[in-house]
Amino acid sequence: MPLWLQALLAVLPILTAAVLLIGFRIAARTAMPIVYLLAALIGWFAWKMSVAQIMAASIQGLFVTFDILFIIFAAILLLNTLKNSGGVAAIRAGFATISQDRRVQVVLITWLFGSFIEGASGFGTPAAITAPLMVAIGFPAVTAVMLGMMVQSTPVTFGAVGTPILVGVRGGLENPAIVEQLAERGLTFADYLQLVTSNVVVIHAIVGTIMPLLMIMMMTRFFGRNRSWTEGLSIWPFALLGGISFTIPYVLTGLMLGPEFPSMLGALIGLLIMTTAARHGFLVPKDSWDFAPRDDWPRSWNGRLDLNLEDPPQNMTTARAWAPYLLVAVLLVLTRLPRLPVGAWLREFVIGWDGILGTQISAATTPLYLPAAILLLVSIATVGMHGMKIERFTSALTESTKTLLGAGFVLIFTVPMVRIYINSDVNALGLQSMPIAMADWVSMNVGAVWPFFAPFIGALGAFIAGSNTVSNLMFTLFQYGVANALNISGAMIVALQAVGAAAGNMIAIHNVVAASATVGLLGQEGATLRRTILPTIYYLVATGCLGLIAIYVLDVTDPLLS
Repeated sequence: MPLWLQALLAVLPILTAAVLLIGFRIAARTAMPIVYLLAALIGWFAWKMSVAQIMAASIQGLFVTFDILFIIFAAILLLNTLKNSGGVAAIRAGFATISQDRRVQVVLITWLFGSFIEGASGFGTPAAITAPLMVAIGFPAVTAVMLGMMVQSTPVTFGAVGTPILVGVRGGLENPAIVEQLAERGLTFADYLQLVTSNVVVIHAIVGTIMPLLMIMMMTRFFGRNRSWTEGLSIWPFALLGGISFTIPYVLTGLMLGPEFPSMLGALIGLLIMTTAARHGFLVPKDSWDFAPRDDWPRSWNGRLDLNLEDPPQNMTTARAWAPYLLVAVLLVLTRLPRLPVGAWLREFVIGWDGILGTQISAATTPLYLPAAILLLVSIATVGMHGMKIERFTSALTESTKTLLGAGFVLIFTVPMVRIYINSDVNALGLQSMPIAMADWVSMNVGAVWPFFAPFIGALGAFIAGSNTVSNLMFTLFQYGVANALNISGAMIVALQAVGAAAGNMIAIHNVVAASATVGLLGQEGATLRRTILPTIYYLVATGCLGLIAIYVLDVTDPLLS
């Protein structure tokens, strides 16, 4: 089979997903089973994979799906528990009293609090949490949705305590051949994952530091009385400090502690710095910016829901409300530090299947070591910490289960499809795997400029799937294959994929719909996307340029090339 035909057949399921989801606007729960079946049929007929190999790859995908769903459930459960205990209301009330300047509120609420929610929960929750908050304190609904989408960029790669890296990149790239190559050099796959993480945090920090300023400028340009970019630019010292106060600890955390913590700890430290700065008026302009009076707003700016800021319970202080998230951070650090034995103890409990259905494919999960176990434990502890009634926790449990069921059905087909791709290298024709076939064709036809385009592929995956994690699962091995074919750093190209996938969340239809629904603004998703495409293009072009500089100017190396 010629290479061009292999590449065409390999890309067909991905193109089918794009056409069904975007062109025909078919729901993912309908489209992804079709795409999975198409991938399985191509593996069987074109690649001559055995039925056992296809089924084993699918079962391996279900193990990965379990990890993702466990994390989603536990993260959303903690959020819903705090909502039902009054903790979220206390956090919101605390923000609303710091400053009346909308530009300052964007830095504190959207950029920093949104980044923290992304780091702790991920999966589109920042927009769903920050958008109603901003509407409740006086933002137009359409503005709140736009800003809620824009924060889903820099922190997303390390959302849900590192899931896009720990599950997405690992699940999309880890295979026996790479593990064996690393072992020959005295390295583990965890070492390689840390190298990818180090590249990602540096790229994100360079590109993402101006995101809070860009958010403010977008707000003043599209929703200000004077439609002015410069009214947003006038607060640049404070906005730039807001960017740096997040990205510097973000980088240091990623380099020293790994992929679980950058967004959470970066946002926490940034919140401490910026709330102090705002209270003391440090770098805050003397003029206070606000929207025009509500009566002058176009009707399209308002949602159909009447959202008011609920009052927290009298005994719910801001410190008490934040305590569960701080406990999550502490427990994660204790279980991830290599000098402590806790992580090793938790990893001893393994659920696995070696040689699935008589193939060389194996799968395993360590549920107690997953961040989900800590999130679940803290959710239960919050009942006592916040003095909740069991009925309130039960309500949070029910709400979280409904969310899980919605996401679960789609992932049950999406992740196994990805694993069929990855395991298609075992076939009767001796062909390379589907991602490698695509990579070889791309390297032959695009060549040395690929580092510029790598983040765009990541963004495409997030746009289609609505998830950085799923984009990484789909395209990481493909990106690595292109890098290998071009003899350039695979770790850097995979990092560009992960950064691009994060940026793609700003235009992910699923996230726009979810954010719009929280403020009663369904039906205006197209208008939101037309605005958020601007920061998305900035992020991807800047990332692509950094990729070219890293590969061809700085000559970034890779242990697998040495």
